[in-house]
Amino acid sequence: MTIIPFIEARFFDPKEDRFSLEDRFIRYLRNVRRKKMPPERLVHFEGGDDVDSSSDAGILPSISLSDVDETRIRRRAERIIERRKSTSGLEHLKKEDRARLELLKAGVSVISIPNEHRADELAAALHEDMPWMAPATDVVWRAMRRSVQEGWPGLEIPPLLLNDPPGIGKSRWARRLGELLSVPTTVIEATTENASFGLVGSQRGWGSAFPGRLIETVLQGRIANPVIVIDEVEKAGQAISTKDHIFGLAEALLPLLEPLTSEHWSCPYYQVKFNMSYVAWVLTSNTCDLLPAPLLSRCPPIRLRHLTRAELTQFVRREGMRRVLSDIAIETIAEVLAHPSVLGHNPSLRLAARMLQRAADFERAPLLH
Repeated sequence: MTIIPFIEARFFDPKEDRFSLEDRFIRYLRNVRRKKMPPERLVHFEGGDDVDSSSDAGILPSISLSDVDETRIRRRAERIIERRKSTSGLEHLKKEDRARLELLKAGVSVISIPNEHRADELAAALHEDMPWMAPATDVVWRAMRRSVQEGWPGLEIPPLLLNDPPGIGKSRWARRLGELLSVPTTVIEATTENASFGLVGSQRGWGSAFPGRLIETVLQGRIANPVIVIDEVEKAGQAISTKDHIFGLAEALLPLLEPLTSEHWSCPYYQVKFNMSYVAWVLTSNTCDLLPAPLLSRCPPIRLRHLTRAELTQFVRREGMRRVLSDIAIETIAEVLAHPSVLGHNPSLRLAARMLQRAADFERAPLLH
């Protein structure tokens, strides 16, 4: 794990206010003037030969400053404080917002893959769980190995757009990826989010301004490469302001999916730039025909297939064992999914997951007397 700079802002010690600066300058000026004084005068002022001339405590009270000196010191301290405010990049924020961003002062962690063998292990575990997602797993596997071979500070996975069959577990695959990498995972349902606001937040000045879930995920986990899942991205709506400005999810994603712009991404809420180039993006869609060309150029669709009956049965047995279901419950679900009435439909991981959950709820329910 490596620590990288994440926020483009300067942080100064909050304890070093104008008064502490003035005190420091006064002590410094007195010390400079003491060194320029003849030895005989210094001894005379300090009251004897036993005074330690290297100690500020013994000499400062005897060297007074004029009103002009104090005025200059005060003005210099004020100018320094004002310049610090202007160069920090945080002065426009509320106190509580600045306090939150203080957490990023020392940088954030970026998860890395230690060696190619570990990359192979992670890819194998991901493939074993969901073999029908092999095209997506292959992209992640190659990215993990490349990060090791090229000595990157942390793992960088190219943006993924998982396209086509519904009900095959695209979001589940993304969650499993985050679990294996030990990074935070955030899933955003594009159908329920208010345009881009749920992801990147809303601009200051709006009555209901708030930070987006993207920056919140990093702030909470202090990890620079979380997995951010945008589910059914093609169904995202758009918000139009009173000035006819359009705020669409696809438009908000474009600078985040481009390596150069994501490295200096400006948050609409905090109005500060952050390094989002390590974020692992997983977009899912049932059809990419509705997505704009600029988005598709940054995320070439990965075409996926339906899972087979055998793969669905293996999933049920593996997931049933993980949930500690009885053998009877697991085999019953497998038989139901193989029933002739179901064979006419494409296998659905979503249906299997619901059946497993109901079985788990039934077996854990208290006995009624």
